Amino acid sequence: MITFINSAAAKTANLPFSQAVRIGDVVYLSGAIGNVAGKMELAPGGIEGESRQMMQNIEAVLKEAGLGFRNVFKAVVYLADMSEWAAFNKVYVPYFEAGRYPARTAIAAQQLILGARVEMECWADASGR
Repeated sequence: MITFINSAAAKTANLPFSQAVRIGDVVYLSGAIGNVAGKMELAPGGIEGESRQMMQNIEAVLKEAGLGFRNVFKAVVYLADMSEWAAFNKVYVPYFEAGRYPARTAIAAQQLILGARVEMECWADASGR
């Protein structure tokens, strides 16, 4: 069985994709950027502002699935400028319990949607363990 998951803000935006899809015990989250929830505009504040908003957007999707960052086991991060890696991590790290960070890949991206500085997709365990 496949379950399609979208936050309330995404439902009103009527986007042509699901923010997440659950298959069995895994929730696969689409790439999220730091756009203001329900709008096609980036949060102010450069990489840190976008990263914070992106994490809040991901958190809303996880919550919609009955999960949280504690359930995330894999993340792929796309950065428009790898020199902003430290600034991204400054925002990212506090969302996870120390020592329980997801496996992660970072990729330099030439161009992201809306001119975003960062995008992240992730996988979460929904098994209830």
